[in-house]
Parts: sequence; C-alpha cells; structure tokens
Amino acid sequence: ALYGASGHAPGDVSNSSAPVVAGGVVITGSTVIDFTRAHTPRGVVQALDAHDGSARWTFDPLVGHPDSGSANVWAPLSVDTEHALVFLPTSSPSPDYYGVERPGDNRYANSIVALDLNTGELRWHFQHVRHDLWDYDTPAQPILFNWQRDGDSIPALVQLTKQGLVFILNRLTGESLWEITEQPIPPSQVPGEHAALTQPKPIAPPPLLDSFLMPHDAWGLTPVDRADCRRKLENLHNLGLFTPISETPTLMYPGSLGGPNWGGGALLDERGLLLVNVNNVAFSGRLVPLGEQPAAGNGPPSAGKQFRVVMAGTPYAAELGSLQSFLGLPCNPPPWGKLIAVDLYAGRILWETALGSVHEMGPITAPFHIEWGTPNLGGGIATAGGLFFIAATMDRQFRAFDVNTGATLWRYTLPVDATATPMTYRYRGRQYVVINAGGHHMFNRGSGDYLYAFGLPP
Repeated sequence: ALYGASGHAPGDVSNSSAPVVAGGVVITGSTVIDFTRAHTPRGVVQALDAHDGSARWTFDPLVGHPDSGSANVWAPLSVDTEHALVFLPTSSPSPDYYGVERPGDNRYANSIVALDLNTGELRWHFQHVRHDLWDYDTPAQPILFNWQRDGDSIPALVQLTKQGLVFILNRLTGESLWEITEQPIPPSQVPGEHAALTQPKPIAPPPLLDSFLMPHDAWGLTPVDRADCRRKLENLHNLGLFTPISETPTLMYPGSLGGPNWGGGALLDERGLLLVNVNNVAFSGRLVPLGEQPAAGNGPPSAGKQFRVVMAGTPYAAELGSLQSFLGLPCNPPPWGKLIAVDLYAGRILWETALGSVHEMGPITAPFHIEWGTPNLGGGIATAGGLFFIAATMDRQFRAFDVNTGATLWRYTLPVDATATPMTYRYRGRQYVVINAGGHHMFNRGSGDYLYAFGLPP
C-alpha cells in the first residue's frame, strides 16, 4: 500500500492542498511536520490512476538522503496539460534548522521540479535554496503564464519564495528568464554543519523585502520600546539574509512566515502584472543544546511568541519567534504587511502599499484604522474589471484595491480574520466574490466559521 503495509498514514502526514487531476491521473503532495525530528516521513509525491486508483508513479525529492525526510509538496501543484508537465513546489528537508545529517545541496528540496505528467520522469528542476537552514520552503503554487519579450511568447512560470525573491523561469526548460547571480553566504558556526557557499538571486524583479536590519533601524512607538528593540538587535548575530542559525541568537529576516506564503499571487497575464501580499516581520532564533533549560514555551513557530521546537535525532532544540518589543509590536519598521504590484516583463515594482491596520494589534486597540500593515496569511484574486480582492490581515478587513494604483476602493469588517483566498463566480449575469472567515491559531486571534458573499455592481 502507498501508506505502508497497514494501510495507515503516519500521524505527522496530512494534506494542506487539493490534488490536481489531469491526463487521467490524480497527483497529490503532502504536509509533513518537518521541524520536530530528523527522520520525518519522506515527501513522496504520488500519482494515481483517476479511473481505478492504481499507482501510476511516485517521485521522492530526497533520494540519496536516508538520514533525513520531507522535502514534501504542501503548496498547490500546477499543471501544463499542453506540454504534459506537472510542477512541484518542494519544501525544506528535515529538520528545518539543522542539516549536519543531510550534507550537500539536498537536490530537489526547496525547488521547482518539473515532471512528465504521465510517467513522473524528471524533466528539469530549479533549486532556489541550497541546504536549507531557515525553513524557506517553496510556499506558493507556481503561476503559469506566457512571457512576452521582443515579440516572442515564451511558456513561463513565476515562483514566489519566502525570502521575497521572484524567479521567472522558462517552464519547458527551467532556464531563468532573468540573469541569476550567486549571493555569498556566511559559514555556519555549528560543528559539522556546511552551509552552501552561495544562494541564487535574480537580477530582476527586485526583492520584495529589504532583508537588512541593523540596530539603528530599530522601531518603537516610544523611545523606551525602541531602545528595547535596539538592544535586542545589538545582541543578535546578523550578517544579512541567509545568516545560518547557531547557538548564538541570530536574526532571521524574513522569518519562516515569509515574505510571500501559501496565498501566492494573482497574475493579469495580458499585462504581466503580478499582485502579491507579503509579510515583513523579523524573527530571531537559536539552537539550544539538549539539556539546557528552555527560555521559551514548547510548540511550533508562531507570530508573536518565542517557542522551543524539539528536533529529535539531533543534539539541539530550536528557539525562535518574531522579534518584538515588550509592547508586543515588531522591532522592524512598518509596514509589517504589504501588497505589491510587480511588472514581470519589465522586472520592476510598479507600486506597493501597506496591507492591514494595526488598530486591533498590540497592547491597545484603537477606534480608527492605522494602516501600518499586519502579518498576513491568505491570498487575493484579481478581476478583469481592475480590482484586487484580499482579506488575509489581522484586522478582520476584506478589501478591494485598484490594480493600477494600489488605492483602497472598498473594505468590509468581518466577524473574524479571513486567513483564506477569496473566489469569484457569476450568477444570473452578476459577478460575486465570496470569502471564508475562520481566523487562524498562529495569530492568537478569534476563530469562527463564516462564509460571506458580495455582489459587484452590475
């Protein structure tokens, strides 16, 4: 059986994205709890016959690494039926923050992998993080489009990453359509750990985040909490993006929340205009030798708290969480969530705006909106009429933006946060937009079970 002789799945394996059905096969990834131990289940992608359920093919992203696991595909897959290709956005190998037992680049992890839809044969792969030590999974579905350049139309895809980079690839070959540079990476301070020497970075579009944060950049509502943040930053090991975590407290900017996350982006194909929401919150973390008394609570990484994460099979646990002042607000300057419009053809950012109000965030609530942006989970949709609808924020708002300017055109207050992606449909000649509002445990806010539909003007 695909899940073992007993016919049961391991308890730390589930699904967070729907399978894709194309060419008579059903292809599914998996969600694996990959930060609690080194030997997690492997992130095998499975293809089943759509008619009788029999196995057609499997793909293991971590062949050659028996002492590790995962590199699973928890984000949605994409399919190009014309060219019989399926695209896998793979995640990090386990455990997230310690790679001694998985030396090398960990090929096919943290990658976009293109397989033959019918046979599962590898066509190409592009790795955007080598030997991941930061939990920089590939978080979002590859977006397929046709790249227009010098009168030519090239089958392409765009991949958003947690580190705020936008990779545009020829989807038939995996070749980058913008030049890739190699960013030098500082060495790891962990015994036996060999961080990759460089990481790939496209020359365009520009990064969606400024990953440099120095003590003099510390932010606060008052001089007192700003000084608190400055002191915390002064005590962190910080050599920029891709600083390896170690026993020394380390800045992780962006943190494992991103940058972009599973909401991905929306693309107006005919214009090459990509709209994407991003997080902009610094994290800190360190590796804790086993036996040391914890300074944080147990559990998974979460916005607003420091947690200790056990990494069984390694000599360490990990402590990490968002970097905040004693007031509970991020230490990096706002906006803490942004909506960004990217011209993929020109390789430039057209506009960006804060996404979210902090009037319900932090120690004191306000009766008016304060548009400094909030951490966000969820995605948005673009309409042919030039609107972009998104919720996702920590302020219970559902918003509509002008795709050309980023201006907020409409908002509605929901009962709880809507950490989801809206959808649209037409009924009796009128267009509707619908959103699920359920909240999210990561943000420690209210939860619910609401479904709201809104009619667009005729």
